[in-house]
Amino acid sequence: MAFPSLHSRILLVFSLLSLCICSMPASAQTDHRASAEPSRSTTAVIDNSQAESSSLSGIGFYGLGSDMVVNSAYTGLPLPEAPEPAALGGGTERFDATPAGVKHQAPFSRIGIGADVSPLGIGIKSAIVLNEHFDARLMGNFFKYNSAHYELEGFNLTTNLHLASAAASLDWYPFNSIWRLSPGLLFFNGNKISAAANIIPGTDFTLNNQDFYSASANPVTGATPLVASGVLGLNSTKPAFTVSGGFGRFIPRSNRHWSFPSEFGVAFTGAPSVNVNVSGWVCTDKAQTQCSNVSAPTNHFNSDLQAELTKWRHDLSGVRVYPLFSYSVVYSFNIR
Repeated sequence: MAFPSLHSRILLVFSLLSLCICSMPASAQTDHRASAEPSRSTTAVIDNSQAESSSLSGIGFYGLGSDMVVNSAYTGLPLPEAPEPAALGGGTERFDATPAGVKHQAPFSRIGIGADVSPLGIGIKSAIVLNEHFDARLMGNFFKYNSAHYELEGFNLTTNLHLASAAASLDWYPFNSIWRLSPGLLFFNGNKISAAANIIPGTDFTLNNQDFYSASANPVTGATPLVASGVLGLNSTKPAFTVSGGFGRFIPRSNRHWSFPSEFGVAFTGAPSVNVNVSGWVCTDKAQTQCSNVSAPTNHFNSDLQAELTKWRHDLSGVRVYPLFSYSVVYSFNIR
């Protein structure tokens, strides 16, 4: 079969185009010619976008009305701006993370050992974690001071301060804070002040509004100067309840080892006790003509002494608490 020549093909195509143009309405031809020039000078056809979209969709192209992202080089339209990032903290994602400075410790997993100085003496203490809000603490205190001999208004004195005590307390940290409230018990209390005196012969003193004189040594009568000893006890109530508050944890809830807690409170030790013992001879006149042993039945020295002690005890009856305040240095570590 013979195929038409190239010239014949071209003539056939032009004939078909002429036939199509002639068959179109005049108004359509005019509109097409008017819109043909702008379409050649622009990158994208805006007026006929919908028609082009529908006509090209069948072969895999999408018009402006589709969801496809179109390059601005082909459409002549600017690309949309990137969406703003989510506001800081506006997301819903949450992390249940413990702050770096806080550590949750299991009961009986960590202990602390420390020391302090307080009115109870030099203190050694230990504490152990019970839970997030409570610690248990055990304390021992001691101090001893013996003075040299000294003279005070005719009395040759030596004084001794003896402090020894043991206590336990429960440390409560409200709201898991560093503030502390500590009820406790002073279950051993040997705190006391003692004094011994040799009263110089001829020294006068007053008991219960009565003047007395220490006798001089007399081998004939057997008189001897007065010797006295006394004890001020700071432990009338045994055991004694304690209550204190403070700032700082004895065992930090973190990986820190050192802590420096402070404490202020009182121990309900009761009023101090006063006891005095006297031996020797006492005179009621300066010339020492009326002297007798203080243990003699006819001597009213002891009754006046007891009356004076009653006054002193009454004056001390209002002092029923013992002050507690300290600043501790504690080192803590894990035990399991």
